[in-house]
Amino acid sequence: MLIEVKVPALAESVPDATLLDWYKQPGDAVSRDEMLIDLETDKVTLEIVAPESGIIKEILRQPGDIVLPDVVLCTIETEGASRAVADKDKDKDKAPRFGPAVRKLVEEHSVNPALVKASGKDGRLTKGDVLAHLEKKQTENALPPTAIKLQPQPEEITDGRLEERVPMTRVRKRTAERLLQAQQQNAILTTFNEVNMESVMNLRSQHANEFEKQYGVRLGYMSVFVKTAVEALKKFPTVNAYVEDDDIVYHGYYDVGVAVGTKRGLVVPILRNAEHMSFSDIESKIRDFAERARDGKLTLDELTGGTFTISNGGIFGSLVSTPILNPPQSAILGMHKIQERPIAESGEIVIRPMMYLALSYDHRVIDGREAVQFLETIREMIEDPSRILLQI
Repeated sequence: MLIEVKVPALAESVPDATLLDWYKQPGDAVSRDEMLIDLETDKVTLEIVAPESGIIKEILRQPGDIVLPDVVLCTIETEGASRAVADKDKDKDKAPRFGPAVRKLVEEHSVNPALVKASGKDGRLTKGDVLAHLEKKQTENALPPTAIKLQPQPEEITDGRLEERVPMTRVRKRTAERLLQAQQQNAILTTFNEVNMESVMNLRSQHANEFEKQYGVRLGYMSVFVKTAVEALKKFPTVNAYVEDDDIVYHGYYDVGVAVGTKRGLVVPILRNAEHMSFSDIESKIRDFAERARDGKLTLDELTGGTFTISNGGIFGSLVSTPILNPPQSAILGMHKIQERPIAESGEIVIRPMMYLALSYDHRVIDGREAVQFLETIREMIEDPSRILLQI
């Protein structure tokens, strides 16, 4: 029987997808659920697998093609394919378990695939696995950043200097479009404050080992800020709202997006119903998001929606910045680097671990007074974490 492999239904906000490299060619035997090709969307990379075992009969779309939902990608002949699949399975352990794109990367950098820890399905190597291996090797050998080239080699231009032209990934392109849209269609202002992190740092230091032992995840600062943001959003519901035509839509729930940087660009996975999550739930989910974001394995649903976003530029050393809204949301909180600074307390100069906070907001929805009070509420809770527990 001849079956068709089609582009799956995509999210409403994702109109199409771009084909990456095929893992199989016409005439190849495939097993059920074996990888066929990756589809890159504006948000994630989707893995298309074989619905049944058989032989690849025909490939109808090529890498680089832009495809819509329900478009036929290839056909698989299932009749009489049992023997071919069985033969393939006999040699399964001998054949490298990775596709053309990974094979090219492995060959370019003379990597022994057996030394790379695979995280893909059925022990398949992913690009993320190889890149992580190269980065680890680079760090261990104390090589300069230019020692390993992970991008295409630059082309020489007429005056002898070098340049390279690399197409934007769809994630990078879509991010650029959304950020430009945010600046053009929103009245964005940013208000700043600073917070003394000493109480949170002491809390973390006091309970870090017990927390990790009990929950199997480290206690970080992000879970504290997520919990704090939820309580502040409850007090200032306009910050959790958005504009739609001539209406302001207020959310009765708190879906907090956490910005994660990847090699393919910025993604913002969503903590659904964060108001019902514990500190350990948040930390576990964020760690899971980060690991799967690295390999492009986040789902469309995990990247869709959100009522408020938190971005932590401090992990990269940023001291202060003005974050840009994530449409259609009306506000985003920016965390920054913790730095010891002299401040005045009770008429004396003391040194405290301080962090600048930034709240960018849509002035069409949120008044300056609300924005300032919202950020002040964040500061008060961070400096006195017991307020989070007591919800005051």
